[in-house]
Amino acid sequence: MFPVNRRQWLAASSFGLLGTSMSGWFPLLADELAADPKRRRHCILLWMTGGPTQTDTFDMKPGHANGGEFKEAATKIPGLKFSEHLPKLGEMADRLAIVRSLSTKEGDHGRGTFVVRTGQKPQGPIQYPSIGSSLSKALGREDDAVPHYVSISPYRAFNQAAFGPGFLGPRYAALTVGATDGFGPQAQQAAGGYAELKVDDLAPAAGIDQAQFATRLELWRALQAKFISTHRGPSPVAHQTVYERALKLMNSSAAQAFDLSQEPASTRDAYGRGRFGQGCLMARRLIESGVSFVEVTLGSVGNDIFGWDTHQNNFTQVKALSAELDNGWGTLMKELAERNLLDSTTILWIGEFGRTPKINPQAGRDHFPQAWTCVFAGGGIKGGQAYGKTSDSGEEVEDGKVDVPDILATLCAAVGVDPQTKNVSEQGRPIKLAEGKAIRDILVS
Repeated sequence: MFPVNRRQWLAASSFGLLGTSMSGWFPLLADELAADPKRRRHCILLWMTGGPTQTDTFDMKPGHANGGEFKEAATKIPGLKFSEHLPKLGEMADRLAIVRSLSTKEGDHGRGTFVVRTGQKPQGPIQYPSIGSSLSKALGREDDAVPHYVSISPYRAFNQAAFGPGFLGPRYAALTVGATDGFGPQAQQAAGGYAELKVDDLAPAAGIDQAQFATRLELWRALQAKFISTHRGPSPVAHQTVYERALKLMNSSAAQAFDLSQEPASTRDAYGRGRFGQGCLMARRLIESGVSFVEVTLGSVGNDIFGWDTHQNNFTQVKALSAELDNGWGTLMKELAERNLLDSTTILWIGEFGRTPKINPQAGRDHFPQAWTCVFAGGGIKGGQAYGKTSDSGEEVEDGKVDVPDILATLCAAVGVDPQTKNVSEQGRPIKLAEGKAIRDILVS
């Protein structure tokens, strides 16, 4: 840890990396990162559509009637146990911090999705940005050839607004890859059997050669310049910025990061051939290319159309989901570590809520926001531990209760961004990146 002197502090402030305030509890890690503008930080959100079951993954209840069919398995850390179906993650347990004491109030998919992804309640006139938009704004740089925020295989039908940039505008919207917006069987490529993940409209339309494309581009820019000259305001400028960045990406080597065919089959197979596994591989390539914020969604697997929303047949579904999760996430962390990128990349695994410890008559688990789990990993995180505790039945938080704003504040702190940083809404109201308090016990100090 190097000391931060006045000159370094002022230099970091001029780069906009310290935000609008430095609260007293903010970890020294954030000071160090903020004072070193050459050091890049990244974030990966692993979004579990439908609400993952904590009781069958990271907070198991062996010996209790709520425990279910799966066995607990030892991990790399003595005393820290996960599901038997997460062996790769068990080997990376020293880099994982399990938060077993998350307690929220929204048990509806749409409202829960909005709360977790924005840290705000879905009410009032303000259009709140997703944490991906907010953090990518704080972490990205204007001269980046790559997009600041990429969302892979998002399912947005529960709540479109929860995935948007809100009042930050389209400039900070995610570049979407392989959006599904619906549960259902995964489309596979004809060759190789790998899930197909492509960026829409990254190349000129079929039949348009480079000369035609250049002519159309010149005409578009002339019309756009005339329009902006007569229509002053943030929206036309934001629209122009989005298109120019897309054009910049089309003509840069950074576009190659989306081409998974460049990877050997052995690597692609290690991640898993489904959308999530291939999405995690793409996330690694994007982080290598300098993308600030990447999210990868795990919803349906194979012919399963309900994903983590396991109201029935929970154990068959979760076993398949766990295999997809373990291969994708476990291999992602391994490869980031091998490339010296894990220490600068913070990962958050979370969904919109948890699932009932009690098993219903359909061998399923229902919505349960009262006591559930999320997981942090990688850069800025003190791994090898479980934070908080639920009761023997798993139905109540007994120690270390936290809410979503605390989780988002922890995420901000881990990547070196002050959660107190404010963005101003269209109504002129300053909005913090996160309203809660970071969990200091799981942050590197």
